[in-house]
Parts: sequence; structure tokens; C-alpha cells
Amino acid sequence: MPRPLGVILSAFIGAILPIAASAAAGALVDPATKISFNDTIGGLTLFGVGVRKKGPIKVYSVGMYSDDHAKSKLSSIPKFNKADAISKLRLSLKSASATMFVLKMNFKVGAEKMASAIAESVEPRTSEKGAVEMLKKLILDGISSKGAAVPGTILQFECSNDGVKVSVDSKEIGIAPGLCQAFCDVYLDDKTVSPALRESCIENCCS
Repeated sequence: MPRPLGVILSAFIGAILPIAASAAAGALVDPATKISFNDTIGGLTLFGVGVRKKGPIKVYSVGMYSDDHAKSKLSSIPKFNKADAISKLRLSLKSASATMFVLKMNFKVGAEKMASAIAESVEPRTSEKGAVEMLKKLILDGISSKGAAVPGTILQFECSNDGVKVSVDSKEIGIAPGLCQAFCDVYLDDKTVSPALRESCIENCCS
């Protein structure tokens, strides 16, 4: 006797749901904006996500990616020991092959204002003022063609020994040398512009 259609559909759905769940297991959604981030990008693994707020305005969501080796160093650190967890996180990134911050815009910001805001966050964390100006110019050049960083715009900042590589909507703009640690500190030091990102990294990477 043929099986009822409903039974067949239930069996099919039951078979594919675990596969879909497994595929998306490492992906995260920023609860503040509902913006989602893939579990990996360019061979790097997602550590956490958070929102960048300016007053009540949710300007953008940010996801931080780095290599699996850096992430494995955090797995034995208890979540409740936040100070130690953040210290170990920042230390682990120094030996990482690369660390990437992916910014997904939730609110429209003019090109000049967006470039200035990021540069002004990096500047007090480094003595390399020329590199900060270059970073600002790269961001400005990348966004200017759009007129503004409108919702849906994606900015990527890949930090490595070479510096900070800037990409806008998957188009590489250029590299600002020597700012890797300073850029990471914008999001991970005690004056972080996104406390939610630090919390998310601890929640997802520590035991």
C-alpha cells in the first residue's frame, strides 16, 4: 500500500533538518539588528557578533573571524572569568594568521563620516598616524562610489602582519600598513566600541 503523502513529507523534512542545522551550526545572528553572519569566511572561523551603537542608533553589526588555532586556545577558559578570557583572546589573535572584522551596515552613514569614525577609533590606539590617514582614505574611497554606507553595505577589515586590508562589498580597496593590533583593540580592549561583540566571543569560544 502506498504511503500517505503526509508521511513521506514528514520523513523527508526529518531527514534534511539535521543537515541544515549542522550546516548553520556555527552561524550567528546579532540579536540587536537580526543581521546574520556565516560561520566561516575566507578560511577563517566566526568567533562572535555584536552591535555598534551610537546613542540609541544601531549603526552596524560586526562579526569577528580568525583561525581555528586561535579559537582552540580559548576553549578551556571558563566563561565566568571574563577578564582572563578577553586577555587570552587578545593574546591568541597576535599569533593568528589573520583576523577579520566584517561590518554590516544597519543605518545609513555618509562616506566621510563613516571613514572618520573608524579612523578616530583607531588613532588613539597607535602611534602610526600616517597609516591611520591611509586607512581613512581607503574606507572613504570604497564607500564614496555608493555615496554612503547604506543598510546592507558590507565592510571587511582583514588584519594581518601586512596591515589592515580594506574591502567594501567584496571589492578590495587596499592595505593600510601596521595597524593590525590597533584595529583589533578597537573591538576588544577595555574601551571597545562594541561590548556586545566581546560578550559574544566569550560566550561562543569559552567553556
